[in-house]
Amino acid sequence: MPNIIEITDFSAPELDIYARLSEGQLLNRADPENALFIAESPNVIERALNAGCVPVSFLMERKHVEGKGRELLARCGDVPVYAAELDVLIQLTGFHLTRGMLCAMRRPKLPSVEAVCAGARRIAVLENVMNPTNIGAIFRSAAALNMDAVLLTSAGSDPLYRRAVRVSMGTVFQVPWTFFEDESSWPERLHDLGFRTAAMALREDSVRLDDPRLLNEEKLAIVLGTEGDGLAADTIAHCDYTVRIPMSHGVDSLNVAAASAVAFYQLGLK
Repeated sequence: MPNIIEITDFSAPELDIYARLSEGQLLNRADPENALFIAESPNVIERALNAGCVPVSFLMERKHVEGKGRELLARCGDVPVYAAELDVLIQLTGFHLTRGMLCAMRRPKLPSVEAVCAGARRIAVLENVMNPTNIGAIFRSAAALNMDAVLLTSAGSDPLYRRAVRVSMGTVFQVPWTFFEDESSWPERLHDLGFRTAAMALREDSVRLDDPRLLNEEKLAIVLGTEGDGLAADTIAHCDYTVRIPMSHGVDSLNVAAASAVAFYQLGLK
């Protein structure tokens, strides 16, 4: 039975988690056992629950308690549900909530690289991709276009930042992912796991994305770099292939999220 708590004042301290804590504070590196993230919209919350994420509290429009949030709340026992009218929520967030619902959840413990890659045939590697919108879009493409897992370097954005989760439409809970624990030699680590590595980069020695050798690789890691600068030269040097997407009309490159979708579609074919 949900524990409904009516909210009339957006400055209420119990709403700090939604209104005033930064992503860094939610991440809580000093106390990872109590680290949190925010899921937004019923579809995203449902995917998080399906993945085993544990809810801490909800914030939603009052009308959704007996409406589209009803089935979700029924899965969550007596978790506190802070309910408010729309005008209070707009004060709180500065904009309309996506589908009128937020849920604070505990961050799950991240698996090892080996666990994420077990049984995988195609994986994406994101080196220092900084923008949460790009992270979310890449995850959505990875889920839709046959990527089995995503690995990230720690200097990039976190897939559980609120915007990344929202843009991904909750696919961050469907595609296995983790951060590299040791980033000094991750290309070699992937080689040890049986993967050949394909660096997406504009180089004179780049092969075209439709090169048949790529599709014929039994296990392939598609490596994408940070916005603007792309992949580090050392990373490219340690990859088995350097790959480019053929362009026209004088365009030299795509945004990393758009490039990921093209690459995943071509190289994720089964």
